[in-house]
Amino acid sequence: MTAHPRALPPGSVDLTAIPTDATPGFEGNKAAGEQALAELGDSLSELQERLFAEGRGGRPRSVLLVLQGMDTSGKGGVLQHTVGLVDPQGVKISTFKAPTDEERDHDFLWRIRKALPAPGYLGVFDRSHYEDVLIQRVRAMAPPEEIERRYTAINDFEKELVDGGTVVMKCMLHISADTQKERLLARLDDPAKHWKYHPGDVDQRALWPAYRDAYEIALERTNTEHAAWYVVPSDRKWYRNLAIAQLLHDTLTGMDPQWPVADFDVAAERRRLVDETPIA
Repeated sequence: MTAHPRALPPGSVDLTAIPTDATPGFEGNKAAGEQALAELGDSLSELQERLFAEGRGGRPRSVLLVLQGMDTSGKGGVLQHTVGLVDPQGVKISTFKAPTDEERDHDFLWRIRKALPAPGYLGVFDRSHYEDVLIQRVRAMAPPEEIERRYTAINDFEKELVDGGTVVMKCMLHISADTQKERLLARLDDPAKHWKYHPGDVDQRALWPAYRDAYEIALERTNTEHAAWYVVPSDRKWYRNLAIAQLLHDTLTGMDPQWPVADFDVAAERRRLVDETPIA
């Protein structure tokens, strides 16, 4: 029994038809889900270490996990509870806020390219290049023709990454407006979480339908054979974490990274150590 959200099928997307509180592939409760996540940890960690070692050995493969979702959907929770299961030395996390003046002087993918994972790394985008067809579409921050151009540019960019050896995993953390409201209220009720709350979050909620439309268009236009989207039900935090861990585990298992073969004589090096003069 494990979590198995399915890749989004080709065609039009209706997010209202996809439950936010479902647990596809998993019939257990929260405790069982948390236990299943813990049990994935050792295997996931070894697979990621093998990928890292493979990269150090010269093989140009990597993984890019793209996390998108409305505020409070749990991108930080995935970083802590799922990505946190593996060795951080082989992980590169990038967060994309509003572009700087320098970044605005370049194409929207310029800053994204600078953050791509090196060979052997698990790269994680906490928000991503999709901000440039989501918030910029909703807020009319770019002309409609430029937004249209970006969908094609994103598809070409992701195909380029895949052709170069990067597996692209794209996960939309799908929550309901009611769940977001509960989570925002919880932040207000806990002084230790006030730093996470922004008054603008309430203003953004007024644009929920517009953001949903923007997501549906982006998902439809950029759901490709080489870089499919997964819409992960995220009202239940424990399922969200487990589902993405399982997707990551399945991805790495399919890549089957191998320990690099030693480029030295192992037996000879062992004899050297066994026979060395004792160190005073």
